[in-house]
Amino acid sequence: MRRRVNFEQVARAALSRSGILLERWLPDGRREGTEWVARNPRRIDRRHGSLKVNMRTGKWADFATGEGGRDLIALAAFLFDLSQREAAIKVSDMLGVNPFVK
Repeated sequence: MRRRVNFEQVARAALSRSGILLERWLPDGRREGTEWVARNPRRIDRRHGSLKVNMRTGKWADFATGEGGRDLIALAAFLFDLSQREAAIKVSDMLGVNPFVK
C-alpha cells in the first residue's frame, strides 16, 4: 500500500526555509523584499524577474509563460520535472521532515 503524503505539512516546512531552498534551486536569483526574483532555468530566459516566488506564501509565477503554482512543492515539481508526490518527498528529504500522514 502506498503511503499518503501530507502535502500541507511539507509545504509549511518548505516555506519556513524558503530562502535556503530558493538559493539552492535558483542560485542566480536574488531576494527583493518578500520575493525571490530569478530567471526560469527551464527555458532560455535572459531577464531576472520573469520568475518570481513569494517567500511568505510560496506562490510562484513565470510572468513570461503564465506558468505558476501555489507552493514550493509545485515549484520543485516544475523545476525538476517531478510529480507533486515525488516533489513533496524530495523536498521533505532535503529538509529532514517526515512527508507521510501519520
